[in-house]
Amino acid sequence: MLTGRESLVRLIGRRRCSPLPASLAVLLSSPSPAQADDGGSGSGEAARSAAASSSRGSEGVSVGAEWVACPVCGESIRGSDYSVNTHLDICLTRGPKRKLTQSTLLNFRFSKKIAAQPTSNSLNNEAETENMKQIDEDLSSDQAFFSSDIDIGSSKGSALIPSPGCRNGSLDISETFHTIVPSNTVSPNVKDVINAGAVEHCSSSMLPTVAISGSIDTCVDMDSSTTVAVDAVIVGRRFHQNIELREDAGITFLRDPRNAKDPNAIKGFVVGLPERQLDNVPIQISIQKCKTGNQRNDDPKYGQPLWENFIRAVRSGNFQRPSSAIYQTNFNLMIANVMANHTHVFSDKEKSLLGSFKSLSDDGQRLFVRIYTRKGPWFRKRSISYHEISDLEHAVMELKLAGYIDMLSCTDDPSEYDMKEILDVLSAPEMKEILKQLPKDSTSCTRRHELLSTLLSFYHNGTCATLPKRILKLTGACIRISKIADELLWRVQRLFFLNGDQDLSSFLLVEFGVVKFPDYACSVSHRIFQERSDLLEYEEAIRVAQVMDESIVNSNMEFVTRCIDLSESRLCTMPEQENGTSSEPLPSFFSRFSASWVYSKILTLGVSVYERDRRYEDAIRILKRLLSKVACDRRRGYWSLRLSVDLEHMGRPNESLSIAEEGVIDPWVRAGSKFALQRRVLRLSKPPRRWKVPSYADYVKRNIKEVNIEGRPLNCETGAKNVFYGYDGELCGVEQLALQYYADEGGGWQGTHSEGGIWMTIFGLLMWDVMFSDMQDVFQSKFQTAPLDLETDDFYKSRKDLVESQLKKIQDGMAEEMLISSWELHQGTSCQGVNWGRHSLTDLRAVVACIGGRRLVSLLRHLAMDYRSWSSGMPDLLLWHFLDERGVGEAKLVEVKGPGDQLSEQQRAWILVLMDFGFDVEVCKVSPVSKRR
Repeated sequence: MLTGRESLVRLIGRRRCSPLPASLAVLLSSPSPAQADDGGSGSGEAARSAAASSSRGSEGVSVGAEWVACPVCGESIRGSDYSVNTHLDICLTRGPKRKLTQSTLLNFRFSKKIAAQPTSNSLNNEAETENMKQIDEDLSSDQAFFSSDIDIGSSKGSALIPSPGCRNGSLDISETFHTIVPSNTVSPNVKDVINAGAVEHCSSSMLPTVAISGSIDTCVDMDSSTTVAVDAVIVGRRFHQNIELREDAGITFLRDPRNAKDPNAIKGFVVGLPERQLDNVPIQISIQKCKTGNQRNDDPKYGQPLWENFIRAVRSGNFQRPSSAIYQTNFNLMIANVMANHTHVFSDKEKSLLGSFKSLSDDGQRLFVRIYTRKGPWFRKRSISYHEISDLEHAVMELKLAGYIDMLSCTDDPSEYDMKEILDVLSAPEMKEILKQLPKDSTSCTRRHELLSTLLSFYHNGTCATLPKRILKLTGACIRISKIADELLWRVQRLFFLNGDQDLSSFLLVEFGVVKFPDYACSVSHRIFQERSDLLEYEEAIRVAQVMDESIVNSNMEFVTRCIDLSESRLCTMPEQENGTSSEPLPSFFSRFSASWVYSKILTLGVSVYERDRRYEDAIRILKRLLSKVACDRRRGYWSLRLSVDLEHMGRPNESLSIAEEGVIDPWVRAGSKFALQRRVLRLSKPPRRWKVPSYADYVKRNIKEVNIEGRPLNCETGAKNVFYGYDGELCGVEQLALQYYADEGGGWQGTHSEGGIWMTIFGLLMWDVMFSDMQDVFQSKFQTAPLDLETDDFYKSRKDLVESQLKKIQDGMAEEMLISSWELHQGTSCQGVNWGRHSLTDLRAVVACIGGRRLVSLLRHLAMDYRSWSSGMPDLLLWHFLDERGVGEAKLVEVKGPGDQLSEQQRAWILVLMDFGFDVEVCKVSPVSKRR
């Protein structure tokens, strides 16, 4: 990957699907007619390419006048030969089972306690009408924002299955259904009640969901036979295909027959009738404890733990019914937070639109959030069905009148919409059906993208001018998020999380304990965006970055060049504009939220593009512009190094030497970049260019200890990953081979291949209280894993006393105690750099004990002063062993290099720094066994 592209992709985050603003499209347009298609209208196409590539049409079945029943699954399908044959092919391939109805990410919890895990196929939101014909579009990653239910199953013929009673000596748990539960109940966690889960039995339909919430009104005597009532509902689809639902109907939930520990069934009766087929079916489960009859289970304590666990789970609230609209509450919370902290950056019209969201009905709010977090952009209205939305028609009309959604029907003019997006709603069989009705049939097309391109070309050349009406005849009315609402909510989400990595799913991940963010205080004293114009410029810069990245993917070098030129032009004028809008000095770490910072990242990527294409003059121009306009940035080291290298490529060694010498004394040039520039100065400054030897010459030329080992290689291909046979005869990489060497012939060392991971974990644990101390402006939301200034000089400067206090404790021998305390207090909490799963507390304690307080203090202070520059490039292996029983030990750091590998400048810089701190550091070079041996 090109240098700087990965960072730019993270900055962009969620792609914006709407066309470029007219002003920006003009700036990126091409003057020539041939290029105008790619530049003017093509610029919109480039901006929409992300949406086109990520959105996928629904797999619905077309609607027609004549319908027949499938002999395999019983579904109603169109009576045409093509539709019947296509459906039968699919139906026979997938077997008798039907797809889950409404089985979105809402139907799964993220809790580790849940046995059922969502698969890639089960994460599709498939809505079902009365005939179960329509299947909706795929979910986006934001679908995880919603609350969830658990599918545990129900038998198709379960009403006729008798109670098995106490069978095979296992614990008998029977259920009787008495109390009616409200039909809008949503499922919570059910695994603690029915531990083994349930499976489909004798059913051509997939399983409905049972939602359970429980309560215990009286104190339960654990020593006597008791019964606990747990309220529940069946949710997710109509109760049964062929059997009519009635009160007192017997039902049975089957356990997994492969579960040898508990093969019993659970039965009961339905006591309430829902108003609609897809509404929840209210039930109540009575869980009874009884004595088992198996001889080996005569001990009354055999079933006691199971019963106690069940009672404890109910009392602890595991079965408490969650709100059916938790995502609605979270969405409103996000809007309220942004409006409270950033209201000055919104126009009156935007404030009015955001303010009107709260006045919408619950159905309207829920429908909007549901479709906003899906890919789309268009959705068939009749295929949308959610159990928490009681009146879909009213919700759609309400959102349309409020300006939150657009609706397209046969009476609307489709010319103002993108036909490609509308075509995406169709399934492949539906596209084929339309093609068969056209005069120019293209029967050679089989794949969906080919069918889409063919229909699109027929529409544009006039062959099928009625294509929109044909589409809407099949799909019915379609809806999508309006452009103004999509743009506005993109801004709200960006202001709330302040990055492109996080999205609305963070709420749910926190709620169900998958992610736990640290505890800290949000003390905000400065606005990140002083004026609305600052935010608009920042957003426009991100938009240019998105076009830049998409153009690189599409190999559109014309647009890449235009993005670079526009960024260069904007960077030249941006500082004066920014300085004019700031009434008081802002924290330096706010610079990442400026347009100039985004443009500098675009230009850094542009340098890599120009160097790849050997356009060194263009790269030199951009690098000089960056160095002259961006004064305080750690990337100055990379820019100075690349400028010096490119000047040498162009045969200008004197200028290359001058740039390297200036870079060496630049205070913002650090770590590997500074070391590389020092080496270039030594190489280029030989007489007669320079007669004086630089003062750092001896430091740069220091010898690094090397160890050479041999291994039996599996492959010796250039450019391929080196694979060797280890000491145990198994295949391994060079790092694992080196670990085996040091554990055996190398001196009996223990160790881990972690590079900088273990050091970042130790830093995070020992500096936890420092990182999350109460500081102004560094915490803007409750979804941060580190302060905003961690990778800046401000981190150490503003916390110098706190840092030195912690280091003093470590120097006094309290490191291991501090490590244990931090681990026990914060285990599992997300923190930048800390990897809870990779390193055990035992290994971390051993490392801290063997390193020693003095060396550890020097290393931690080094990271605290410049975390960003030194957070990468550390040696591959960290080795340790204890010398006696008192816990006295020693540590060694090893950088491993395979055949043909060389030390990078960052790795050399780290090795020399570690040597200065007193660490035992060496380079282990692995070479193939010689042919003679």
